[in-house]
Amino acid sequence: MGRHALLSASSSHRWLVCPPSARLCENYEDTGSEYAQQGTDAHSLCEHKLKLSLGMETEDPTEGLEFYDEEMEECACGYAEYVLSLVEEAKKTCKDPVVLIEQRLDFSRYVEEGFGTGDSVIIADGMLYIIDYKHGKGVEVSAEGNPQMMLYALGALELFDGIYDIDTVRMAIYQPRRENVSVCVMAKDVECHNVNYADFKLRRISASILGLEEFDEEEFERQIKEIVALEDGSLEYHFQAASSK
Repeated sequence: MGRHALLSASSSHRWLVCPPSARLCENYEDTGSEYAQQGTDAHSLCEHKLKLSLGMETEDPTEGLEFYDEEMEECACGYAEYVLSLVEEAKKTCKDPVVLIEQRLDFSRYVEEGFGTGDSVIIADGMLYIIDYKHGKGVEVSAEGNPQMMLYALGALELFDGIYDIDTVRMAIYQPRRENVSVCVMAKDVECHNVNYADFKLRRISASILGLEEFDEEEFERQIKEIVALEDGSLEYHFQAASSK
């Protein structure tokens, strides 16, 4: 079995809120569950279907899948179709977008020894796509303010931002059993010098600073030049008009 990161992207929703939980959970063996195995099987099938659709070499894993059924087949085919639609969209601005499947993404520059695996990553001039497949149907997962997706995006930017002129990141959750496709689009160049603040926390603070009931990305980009974390842990907002709070 491959090594898992202590501060993994998939568990970031937990350790961002409670950092000691990472070490606490390290002491417990991951015994897995039927749900986890079902998700693993679905990811294997999704990888195969997408590679097949892209003309890549692949082996059909269905004989070795414990939970393979008609529903999983439909989900995996739908996932492949969705990613292909994004590839076609990327081709409108980039002749040869790069498509990576089950790509290791290293974000250790921001989180010590941090890495994860992106289900699909599409890199094109101006746009970075991060797509994550969720097979569970218990809880609907949103891409908005999703720390796992943002860490994946940071890892992908580390790899490709110097090669491609990326200015926008599009993060998508594909969750077919909940009929949920959640997308969050963010500008890359909104700068914050303190990575300990999760994006959803910054959005709440920013909305308050701007006198808004809810965060408005267009208003934020219009007014805010950058955010700087001070030594005492407070945030200093630099406005486009050269004032600060």
